[in-house]
Amino acid sequence: MKDEIHPTAVLLGDVELGKGVRIGPYTIIDGVKGRVVIGDGTVIHGHVWVQGPTFFGKDNEIFPYVSIGGAPQDIGYKQEPTEIYIGDRNVIREYTTINKGTTKDKGKTVIGNDNYFMAYSHIAHDCLIGNNVVFTNGASIAGHVEVQDYAILSAFVGVQQFCRIGTHSFVGAYSAVTQDVLPYAKVVGIRPLEVVGINTVGLSRRGFTREQIRAIDRAFRLLLRSGYLLKEAISEIEKELGDREEVKVLLEFLKTLDPRRGFHRKVRNGK
Repeated sequence: MKDEIHPTAVLLGDVELGKGVRIGPYTIIDGVKGRVVIGDGTVIHGHVWVQGPTFFGKDNEIFPYVSIGGAPQDIGYKQEPTEIYIGDRNVIREYTTINKGTTKDKGKTVIGNDNYFMAYSHIAHDCLIGNNVVFTNGASIAGHVEVQDYAILSAFVGVQQFCRIGTHSFVGAYSAVTQDVLPYAKVVGIRPLEVVGINTVGLSRRGFTREQIRAIDRAFRLLLRSGYLLKEAISEIEKELGDREEVKVLLEFLKTLDPRRGFHRKVRNGK
């Protein structure tokens, strides 16, 4: 194991390394204020800084100049021992920052499996990231944001606190997200952010059938183009498509909306 750790790397305090872990030059793994666990097969390149309590799963790869476990950028944070959990097979590219949680929320930032965070991504405190998510260069999410499975945030996207980014959605470059983004939606823009359709390309690549995509498109038309109020649209979608599993995902998302925030529903070239 010693041969896998560069002699200039610094491990402090309570650090646990799994099998086959590799740590590059000038990296600091700081377990003084909380335990750091690095799962089997994880590679941490040079010039990385990790502070505990932070827990990695297996086979992650962390590139140079990444900072993980720093204090949340929250003026109310008082050095409480909050945490970060990162799953398996994540790739975290250069200059990405991931902040630990706060006691105002769940007390932890959680990242699932098989995600790809490109350079300069930012994941703030108390965020929940699912699986197979992509953050393109410079994408940033504020505190308490949830990004669901297979979502893609393009370059320099900014997401406001407490928003949800639905599963299989695609957020175009430079977009400003201030409300929830629907599952399957393709959205782009600043003021306003607009729904430009469903993420047909992404859904096709992930094995959705034409019939499933047509059902999702029909649900979107009932929701966004029919003139129905939200409760009426939900009722109509349930009557027509409620037995379809892919549509149930959309319905569950709609039923759990925070009414104070709502969702992005302006349709490009629509009313």
